[in-house]
Amino acid sequence: MTGFTEGSLNSRLKDLNSSQQSIQTLSLWLIHHRKYAHTVVKIWSREILAGSESKQLTLMYLANDIIQNGKKKGPEYGKEFGKELAKAFKQISLNNCSSKTRQSLTRLLNIWEERGVYSKIQIDEFKDAFGKESAKKPTGEPPSKKVKHSHNHKSKKTKSQNNGIKKDKEVIVEVDGAKELHVTLSPKTPVNDPPEPEELIKALNDLENAPSCDAVVRERISKLPPEIADVSLLSQLKGKDEGEELLRKVNDAVALLTDYNTRLVCEMEDRKKVFSMLHDFIQSQRDLIDQAEQRLHEYQGKLQKVCQVRQEVNTHLQNLPDLAQLPSVKGGLAPLPSAGDLFTVG
Repeated sequence: MTGFTEGSLNSRLKDLNSSQQSIQTLSLWLIHHRKYAHTVVKIWSREILAGSESKQLTLMYLANDIIQNGKKKGPEYGKEFGKELAKAFKQISLNNCSSKTRQSLTRLLNIWEERGVYSKIQIDEFKDAFGKESAKKPTGEPPSKKVKHSHNHKSKKTKSQNNGIKKDKEVIVEVDGAKELHVTLSPKTPVNDPPEPEELIKALNDLENAPSCDAVVRERISKLPPEIADVSLLSQLKGKDEGEELLRKVNDAVALLTDYNTRLVCEMEDRKKVFSMLHDFIQSQRDLIDQAEQRLHEYQGKLQKVCQVRQEVNTHLQNLPDLAQLPSVKGGLAPLPSAGDLFTVG
């Protein structure tokens, strides 16, 4: 991933749109650079204050994606956004947002409350900041329609609680209508945080010294005497001393095998973890590849248009007459009067 700068963040926020891919890709990048969370949220807050209603809604979806998907590796984002969200909700409300935007953000607040993203006190603070202007703002809709939306929201919400997150996703589409609401409000499969490259490299290097590669211990196990694992050989013991010697060998073998098996179990867990890290890392790279391909396609189109304009300009210039070759006016042009001529008194 590219390095973090305020300029790169501003550029990415400018290019941000309401599509799932755009929001998740930027969210992934910001979670990766979570050590800049304070700066990120300050710039995000500034964009909220200056943005249009549609941009504000997209930025709120971005914040939701970062907060929820960054819980494990980026909890600092939850804290930083918590300081700015009340101000953001108030600003959006003061801008007399549409009923559709209000329903979308109310749904967002309900999700945070259901999932314990923020405390009840904080949620109430956000709701108060967002709701205090609603009575002053005309809704533009008859009460019956508002009640209908509220009823649908409630019924679908109950359905989502019974059947899992998948239904929750479907509700969001139905409440806000026709593919407008973003899937990151309630993803079917939450996106796992991709590992830092350094973290992944370290995990892979650690596997090079895994217990299964410990040739010394495996050789010791291979050289254990056969009588420690064969009960039928007990009948060949000739006395107590031989029995005690065998018991000592068995105890040593038990300790050796127990320790090695414990190490192998840990190795299995480590390999599963590395597999999951690789899966998340590869998925994040695929997302970035998709975004890069999309941008490449977009800018190839722009390049083609610019090249076409350049060709048209060149053609136009070739058809223009050369001013140096234009015929002069008969008798020549009259000389411009001097300053003295202008002020000469007749």
